[in-house]
Amino acid sequence: MTIERKIILGSKSPRRNELLREIIPSFTVDTENTFIETKDPTIPPHELPSVMSEGKSLGFHRPLEPDEVLITADTVVIVENRLLGKPKDRQDAVDMLKALSGRTHEVVTSVTVRSNAHKKTFTDTAYVTFKKLTDSEINYYIDTCQPYDKAGAYGIQEWIGYIGITEIKGSYYTVMGLPVHIVYDALNGKLSL
Repeated sequence: MTIERKIILGSKSPRRNELLREIIPSFTVDTENTFIETKDPTIPPHELPSVMSEGKSLGFHRPLEPDEVLITADTVVIVENRLLGKPKDRQDAVDMLKALSGRTHEVVTSVTVRSNAHKKTFTDTAYVTFKKLTDSEINYYIDTCQPYDKAGAYGIQEWIGYIGITEIKGSYYTVMGLPVHIVYDALNGKLSL
């Protein structure tokens, strides 16, 4: 696959970097941004990722050149209409995993793809079901994986995902934080930008 433009990933997430590298061999990472991430409680949980993704895109620190495309993204976990962001501390991570235990939750990821002339935001949702997790499983996972940089306090590709997830409806990669099938189609002109 050959993409004519220079791709910029505006994300510090190592998972997004890894996933994008699987579909685009060459891109740069530039996370300098003026956007301040605040969770506005008046925004419905399902709409928050698109607001955040667009904010990160528009807050990019410089104008884009005509041959550049910027990719930004945001992911949230929603359980029973409650938004779970990144845990503040260990107890917050424990509380989040207990809230997910034995339930199905939504993972909503939005991606904004922007050039100097066009901007398009795409949103994808996956449904993830956890078995009933024991306290020892939750504690072991938090102590060994330190999931403080992950929405909902877990990474699907880590130990808790291997032993705890019983069903996924939707894209595994949406749960990881980058719906690569949508990004690929957007960059190849299959989705209107």
